[in-house]
Amino acid sequence: MEPSQVKRVLEAALLAAREPMSPSEMKKMFDEELSTDTLRKLLDELREEWAERPVELIQLASGWRFRTRAEYLPYLERLNPERPPKYSRAVLETLAIIAYRQPVTRGDIEEIRGVAVNTNVVKTLEERGWIDVVGHRETPGRPALFATTKQFLDDLGLRSVSELPPLEQIAQTLELNYENQ
Repeated sequence: MEPSQVKRVLEAALLAAREPMSPSEMKKMFDEELSTDTLRKLLDELREEWAERPVELIQLASGWRFRTRAEYLPYLERLNPERPPKYSRAVLETLAIIAYRQPVTRGDIEEIRGVAVNTNVVKTLEERGWIDVVGHRETPGRPALFATTKQFLDDLGLRSVSELPPLEQIAQTLELNYENQ
């Protein structure tokens, strides 16, 4: 199969996919072996071809996907005025601690926040698919260790937690928002 045809098959699959596609999933579509380098080159070419379009090809933690560019979202939201769920300060603080300090136990979170962690807070984050138990600490009681998931990274448009903004930047943003209220 010609590289241009392989690229069109990749494009069609990525446009039709509901979830990000991993390189191994993409390779399954072809009879002959597709090297990782070739796949990467074709994906980079696709990304370039879509560079001036309202949709972009991006790489996330769990694979590649097309998404609408941010500047078009205000218009699209008018079609579906549904508001995203609001999360309490406790949920957001707990998520931030897990994201930046992972893996952590409930005790670690309580020590940092200075208050007990409500079971519903952890349950909310698990139901959203943003955190998961990744093991147990080898201490008495073997407490569960929590970490963020690929779903969390995908929902934030990140490839890894190293792409999270520095904590100092978040603190400044929170201070600015607090002052403007």
